[in-house]
Amino acid sequence: MTQVAPRFAARSLAPQPEGTDGLFSQTWFPVCRSDEVVAGQVQGFDFLGGRVIVIRDDDGQARVLSAYCPHMGADLCTGEMIDGTVRCPFHFWRYDADGRCIATGSGDPTPPTARLFAFPTAERYGCIFAFNGETPLFDIPDFPDAPKKLIWKTGEYDREMPADPWVICCNTPDMQHIQVVHGISFDNGMPHDRVEWTPHSMVYEFDGTMRDGSAIRFRVGIFGANIYWQDGYIDGRWFGFVAPMGLPRPGNSRLFFTVGVEDDGSDPPAAREFLDAMYALEVHVATEDLPIIEHARFKPGTLTRSDQTLARFLQYLRDYPRAHPSAAFIS
Repeated sequence: MTQVAPRFAARSLAPQPEGTDGLFSQTWFPVCRSDEVVAGQVQGFDFLGGRVIVIRDDDGQARVLSAYCPHMGADLCTGEMIDGTVRCPFHFWRYDADGRCIATGSGDPTPPTARLFAFPTAERYGCIFAFNGETPLFDIPDFPDAPKKLIWKTGEYDREMPADPWVICCNTPDMQHIQVVHGISFDNGMPHDRVEWTPHSMVYEFDGTMRDGSAIRFRVGIFGANIYWQDGYIDGRWFGFVAPMGLPRPGNSRLFFTVGVEDDGSDPPAAREFLDAMYALEVHVATEDLPIIEHARFKPGTLTRSDQTLARFLQYLRDYPRAHPSAAFIS
């Protein structure tokens, strides 16, 4: 029997999954919340399919290091902080905050190759971030136009999502999705021509109306392949929102939420009430997306004219730099 080929062959525009060929996006990934790491303790976390530890140095600054001792492979998360160093539980080798082995338990000379991978580390928005690379390619986004005095609220989604962070981030350039799922109308049409692109970000601004009738003016964007950023006004009041997404292992995302609002001291209870309301709003918007993502087989292929920014974002992701310099250390 002769088989007839389909008239149109399906073609996915999706980027490669994280971890393909052992490589991951070179971006700032949140590893944990700030309150999960206290001075004098070693905490271990899954990261990029491997393991890292997070500590605070003598100045209280967070450091992210590879977790496995290069001597015999013990997981340093079961070690101790001794005089500002991480002591391995297996043979008492000790590592400083830069990952250098400074002493062995036996008194043998420290081998020059005995070191941990020290990730570029930053602490912002209630999270501790590690950059996947030896030198960061961009800074964690700030809010340059924000009021001077702010208060913040940080939380985390109650479970990991079974999708890479970039999959979730595709909702931001997906303007069809913003309209139909979140009920946001654009006052002047979809702002495809107002998107600002860099090699490591995309941001656009729009005026609109929310489903409940609230007037909004937002700048929204994605930094790297995993950080959602939003700056704007709702009914004339400023608030900022960041949703960085961690990558404990390929195909899984850990979601964090941070909201900031102005608190000039004139009415702290009102500022706190607005903060809680904006946090609840953003969590609600995010949770409208998550059941879809959790069950979808993400395979973009047939796009329409409303998807022009999404199509360019998919190309941005396909071109985005990937690497894994810590692979030999964390696995």
